Amino acid sequence: MKSNKETIQKNSTPGRPVDAFDRRILSELVRNARQTYAEVGTKVGLSAPAVHDRVKRMIASGTIASTNAAIDPMAVGKPFLAFVHVDASGWGKSERMMKLRDFPEVEELHSVTGDCCVILKVRTANADAMERFLAQVYALPGVRATRSYVVLTTYLDRPVQAEVTETWPDVPLPAV
Repeated sequence: MKSNKETIQKNSTPGRPVDAFDRRILSELVRNARQTYAEVGTKVGLSAPAVHDRVKRMIASGTIASTNAAIDPMAVGKPFLAFVHVDASGWGKSERMMKLRDFPEVEELHSVTGDCCVILKVRTANADAMERFLAQVYALPGVRATRSYVVLTTYLDRPVQAEVTETWPDVPLPAV
């Protein structure tokens, strides 16, 4: 079977590691990518040209993979969100399973370990549209079952964050 790995996710190989300034720049851009380099520079303690050079380097290295618009799902008629776990015979990354990427309702597609082989993040107009999507999944050869988890409320939805937790608390967060 031909590998689709190169079309799914590329790991960046920066010329030099991401440093603290890069992380602060990335954090600012994740918060608001429409800021000027001067505005970002003021917040991170660098000049606008220094920020520009660092952003250019991070784009060239693949650290900044793309710049995207965050779309309100309600505004485009897709308020119904579900995570679909797909159980298939064999390994789920078949050429036909990867065709699910062609549906604009599929926001994420992950090959995973555990009690299923693929997890999909799917956003549709309503439950009826989700049912029609699931019919497409069940039509794939080898699909044995799906488990769908419908989202009632989203408390946190954010892109990859540049910050890393350096020190974890010795004691778990206290119960409220």
